[in-house]
Parts: sequence; structure tokens; C-alpha cells
Amino acid sequence: MLIAGVDEAGRGCVIGPLIVAGIAVKSENLPALNALGVKDSKQLTPKKREELYPEILKLVQHCHTIKVLPYLIDKAVRSTKTLYKLNWLEAQTMAKVIEELKPDEAYVDAADVSQDRFGQHIQKCLTIKTAIISRHKADRTFSVVSAASVVAKVERDHELGNIKAKYGDCGSGYLSDDKTLCFLKRLLTENNGNYPSCVRKSWAPARRVKAEYGTMQRTLR
Repeated sequence: MLIAGVDEAGRGCVIGPLIVAGIAVKSENLPALNALGVKDSKQLTPKKREELYPEILKLVQHCHTIKVLPYLIDKAVRSTKTLYKLNWLEAQTMAKVIEELKPDEAYVDAADVSQDRFGQHIQKCLTIKTAIISRHKADRTFSVVSAASVVAKVERDHELGNIKAKYGDCGSGYLSDDKTLCFLKRLLTENNGNYPSCVRKSWAPARRVKAEYGTMQRTLR
């Protein structure tokens, strides 16, 4: 059997794309994948993730990643349809990854509060016959999802590196990071009050920073 694991990285960031990654491995190779010591990527150091990345690729039959750009995320977040926002976009994207991998079974890390509903959304988007196992914290439970988590995070780190090379240090991309907050303010100052394409403009913190910038500019006039 061909078993797939699918996960994402960068969902909560205000900077950069969401990366959805999937790997497909033969069932007989799962013990070797376990032996690598793959874990939820958040539990691994960047150095360890980079070390595991090529070792994971040696063991899998297929690997496929999709980069969901900020403007597509903004479009989903701004949707007026309650069930067709970011969770739906992520389910659609995971389905596209699974279509490429063509596994017999696919384990996915559920983004929805209802893990069953998330799995059903993926199933609706599929044109191939694949069993979907949708679980919360699947990246901690199933090694095949842990491996996909590592791939997604490494790809996401590379994307963030490209953004830093172009625009300067943006920190982690999360608003809990003071560097990211300062980065957003600097971008507005350098771009006449506008964000470049690397920013998710629909994110509430990004909107708040822009509103504060606008208020400050009106005060200075």
C-alpha cells in the first residue's frame, strides 16, 4: 500500500505563504521512516529539520508541495461564506497534493475544529479513490504526517529566507514576534502606507498596524 501524510506550515503567520506538503511512502518503508526520529516540526530545531529533510526524501515514493500565496489567503479570509474560508482553502490544497501523490490512504492534520468535517471537505475535492484519515495533532501521532510536517516547515523556512533577503529581517512572521511587528511598520513607511505582496493584508494585526500608521500620518499633516 502507498500511505501519504499531509501537513502545512505557516498557517498563522502574517508574512509569507502557507506551505502544504505531502509525502507518499510504501507501507513497508514506514518502520524506516519511524527510525529517522521524525516529529512534529515545531518540536525540532531548524538544524534538525534540515538534516531530516533529505533523509525523508530518500525514503518516500513521491513528495509534493504547494505554496499558497498571501493574496489567495486574503481572498479566503475575506469570503462571506462561513465554511469556505481558510479551512476550506487548506482542505482544497491538501486535496490537490493528494491527487498528485495518488496514495491508497492519506493521513492529514485537521485544521478544522471538526476533524471529520475537514476530512469530508478534502474527500469532496478528490477525483481519485483514497481513504482520508483526518485527525487533530496528526503530526504528533502519525510518523508519515510528522515527516510531511518537516518538509512543509523546511520549505516555509526557505520562503521566509527569500523574503528576508529581499525586504530585511521580518522575524518569525508571527505577530507575537516584536521583530515582525517592527517589520510591518517599516514596510508601510517605505511603501507609502502600502504592504508588498509578501504580507497577508487580511490578518487583523496587519490591518491594525496599517490603521495606526494612517492615523499617525493624518496627525502629522
